[in-house]
Amino acid sequence: MTVDTSLWVRRFHPVKEDAARLVCFPHAGGSASYYFPVSQALSPAVEVLAIQYPGRQDRRTEPLIDDVHTLAAQIADNLGPWTDRPFALFGHSMGATVAYEVARLLEERGHRPLHLFASGRRAPSRYRDENVHRLGDDGVIGEMKRLNGTDSQVLGDEELLRMVLGAVRNDYKAIETYRHKVGPKLECPVTALVGDDDPKTTVEEAESWSWHTNGPFELGVYRGGHFYLNSHKTELLRRITQQLTSVRKV
Repeated sequence: MTVDTSLWVRRFHPVKEDAARLVCFPHAGGSASYYFPVSQALSPAVEVLAIQYPGRQDRRTEPLIDDVHTLAAQIADNLGPWTDRPFALFGHSMGATVAYEVARLLEERGHRPLHLFASGRRAPSRYRDENVHRLGDDGVIGEMKRLNGTDSQVLGDEELLRMVLGAVRNDYKAIETYRHKVGPKLECPVTALVGDDDPKTTVEEAESWSWHTNGPFELGVYRGGHFYLNSHKTELLRRITQQLTSVRKV
């Protein structure tokens, strides 16, 4: 690999050359390190790549990107060198929409993913009028607490909270101003995953992901809210591994 993609693409546990790759996209305000345990759990059967958005952790001095389409285009450019072996995409919440747009761009370029796993997010064509990014700091923090996806230590530490608040607000703006652009459907299979008590995505809204692929579609519903996946890690990773194994045999 001659192109340096290390700013955007993090590989925590390199594995053997014939292993499939799972590219993971963080939620709003999230970072690549959220997927370190996933990488650890799936290695060496699957090689996990985690996307690091600008403006957080070691990229905190870089300008934030508040447009999903712009963000997806830059990620797709950096993922190009990593499409030299079979790969799938997994995104949670905002990350699901970003992963979808990246999948569209990669398919346009002849790099078809094995699978797209869209977690905790309604289908791209389903719209809600949401404006969390326009709220004051207390309003944004209240939303973070309501969804229960932010480390309690961060929520209890004023200094840490202020450090991440800018990225959270930026990402809410990106996903709340996102509008789906009509175009070709994906050819890769899609699995939508959702908690049965998710305030951000109903089961019916998640099922609408079926509109966005010409390939097979599957819906997985789990007990829990927006961050249901934190309580269902083992069964979720088993499901992903089984899907990747079965699609590689086809």
